[in-house]
Amino acid sequence: MKKSKRIKIVFFIYIVIVIKVIIFKYPWEDLKAIMDTWEKDVILEGLDTANFVLFKTIKMYINYSYMLNSFENLVGNVVVFIPFGFLLPLIYKSARKFPVLLFNAFLFVLGIEVFQLFSAFGAFDVDDILLNCVGAVLGWAGYRWWEAAEKKRKGKGEGAVS
Repeated sequence: MKKSKRIKIVFFIYIVIVIKVIIFKYPWEDLKAIMDTWEKDVILEGLDTANFVLFKTIKMYINYSYMLNSFENLVGNVVVFIPFGFLLPLIYKSARKFPVLLFNAFLFVLGIEVFQLFSAFGAFDVDDILLNCVGAVLGWAGYRWWEAAEKKRKGKGEGAVS
């Protein structure tokens, strides 16, 4: 199997895992119970509980870190999207450009958050969008570092990575 096909498969598996961990994190029985309540009121309730204020949740996690699992939430929201930023440029050359990578990460994360808003399978939080995009940017930076190291290594005549 070609290296590019393996990377695409890894990226697909990563996306499926992210969707499972973020959207479908509850047991099937709980998700079914949520779906049974889907009506216009549930959507309106989601709007009431959504956070549209940038840094509101981040500040809350910092201010109440002694009683909340702040580290896990803040760092977890970043770390989960590092592979996105690293793998996407390996698959699509256009994603090697920072604006393209950031736009794709933003669209994917926004899609997840909007789904949570309207499905009640989670809560919409603009801070999650920010933190997830920071993770993708860190992954992209890691990709760029790796790419530069590969070029330098190949320039010394050590051959290509298979």
